Amino acid sequence: MNRWHFLAFLILVLGIPWMWANRVPAEAKTDFSVPQPALDHPAPDFTLTTLDGEEFALSAQQGTPIVLNFWATWCGPCQNEMPALQTASERFGGRVQIVGVDQGETAEVVARFAEEMGITFAMPIDTEMAVGELYGVRAMPTTFFIDRNGVIRHIYLGEMNSVTIAEGIAEILR
Repeated sequence: MNRWHFLAFLILVLGIPWMWANRVPAEAKTDFSVPQPALDHPAPDFTLTTLDGEEFALSAQQGTPIVLNFWATWCGPCQNEMPALQTASERFGGRVQIVGVDQGETAEVVARFAEEMGITFAMPIDTEMAVGELYGVRAMPTTFFIDRNGVIRHIYLGEMNSVTIAEGIAEILR
């Protein structure tokens, strides 16, 4: 029995200082109270400058369904889905707006990529990735399908093809 008392005492003597040394300071804890965009909730508004120097404000698009795609030129899956997004832009032009928000790159890099790929839809540049953070983007590509009332109806994580894009667009055209 003395051996068990000694073991309990040893755990107590070593355990409490170890727990104290490894505690997480209050200022290092994550604030989970910051709201993230959610399905069936309004999409957060933002304003960014596009490749052609125009200001793009999401709130100014009210009345038009939006496919809001967060991407980067170095992202392989993003590169793969660009032709399908361009095709959707051409096919649904006038009824749906495709918007590709580049994350963390310069306009020059994005312009070169857009020219090589033949991309003509709006490409706002989020060099500081503030809009990506606002939308809770943790991986690219991430796409938000927003209806004409500015409400998020579908969120797609990962590479899309023409079928998944068309399904998302059908949902926001209802």
